[in-house]
Amino acid sequence: MSTRNSNDNALHRTLWRWHFYAGLFVIPFILILSITGAIYLFKPQIEAWEESSWRGLPTENAVAPSQQVGAALAAFPGARLHSYRLPVADSDAALVHVELADGKTMRDVFVAPQGRVVGSLDPDWRIAEAVSKIHGSLLAGKVGGWLVELAASWAIVMILTGLYLWWPKGEGGKWRLAGVVWPRLAGKAFLRDLHAVTGFWVAGLALVLLVSGLPWAGVWGDAFKAVRVQAGWVEGKQDWTTGAGAHAEHDHAAMQAAQASNAISVSINNIVAKAKSERLAFPVTIAPPGEHWTVKSDAQNRPLRAAITYDAMTGERLTVERFADRHPIDRAVGYGIAWHEGQLFGWVNQLVGVFTALALITLTVSGFLMWRRRKPAATLAAPPAPAMPARMRWVAVITLVLALLLPLLALSLILLWLFDRLIAPRWHGLRLFLGLPSRPVATGSSARPI
Repeated sequence: MSTRNSNDNALHRTLWRWHFYAGLFVIPFILILSITGAIYLFKPQIEAWEESSWRGLPTENAVAPSQQVGAALAAFPGARLHSYRLPVADSDAALVHVELADGKTMRDVFVAPQGRVVGSLDPDWRIAEAVSKIHGSLLAGKVGGWLVELAASWAIVMILTGLYLWWPKGEGGKWRLAGVVWPRLAGKAFLRDLHAVTGFWVAGLALVLLVSGLPWAGVWGDAFKAVRVQAGWVEGKQDWTTGAGAHAEHDHAAMQAAQASNAISVSINNIVAKAKSERLAFPVTIAPPGEHWTVKSDAQNRPLRAAITYDAMTGERLTVERFADRHPIDRAVGYGIAWHEGQLFGWVNQLVGVFTALALITLTVSGFLMWRRRKPAATLAAPPAPAMPARMRWVAVITLVLALLLPLLALSLILLWLFDRLIAPRWHGLRLFLGLPSRPVATGSSARPI
């Protein structure tokens, strides 16, 4: 065999091992994230269903917004107003978001046009919010968020190495489409083809989905936030949160800062009238003033978002910030988040998101079945390590770039390297289980990484 063929084979086997280990690690996470992500795509429909009992109510003898707020606060003694959400139609209940007397618990209170409280929900455990918490942190707080971010980082590695393995090599100088663009339906090749072809069709969508989710991630998102500030990209407040449960953007610090002002002359009734005339995208919330009233569209389709402030004394419009006013970096992130949440192109975006989720589930299930089909009882059945080091100049460069861009991936690579150098050489049985060649531990010996 020629040196070039030997190196190509070694490279193939090396990347196959990377693909195998990345896939084995991310399988449970991809399943959870795909299912919860597919559900969250339909947050507007889910919340509309949750609130369906409080829509289409009688409008006779309707009261002013201030009276609706008063009714909500009276229903929960000691509560404080955090925001008032404009109803979509005059016959819908207004949503009054309040902080309860304990200073920790929030409540969404629904008040009919006549000023009667018709229902309430815990905003932290509404369906979409609960799904978001699972999706963002596995209900495990900061540690869960780190695990999700690490899984997303390795999923990127899995997809890139999978594309390399899928890339048609040609037989006799001819490319074939069966097994490359569509799966062969008969024989033992079906499962392998299903896995490879699905990976090819979903790779681009999955990469966009994974990358667009990084601004929410705890480690990556916080690092990006710091870079954003230091680079002078900041024009207005960052329009997304980071860390566990980042999809739900309850900014409690900002809420507490926007409590009662010592000098308020303009009532919420006046501000509601002004907010309606702005015709902002639903949902539109009005926050009580510190120095000013704030009217804000929190539309999931972020290019539709806007924030307007009004002077608390005169009602004069002070500032208007629309999506187009933001820094190009923030706009790029906003487009990515809107795509990620399935709201950039309406129901078409939702369907693309569902397809991506189903394809990722197909990838993980087919990969698991292929592994189980060939796995002996005593080993992990990882692809065998190459007998000679692969010349991986470009692979090394790509790995270094990924490590620099994905901090948790870099940390995990360091831990894997230490494992291969310090632990695996001393456990012959472990090396056999992992499919690594046996080697004696000697002073000064050079260990080849996995």
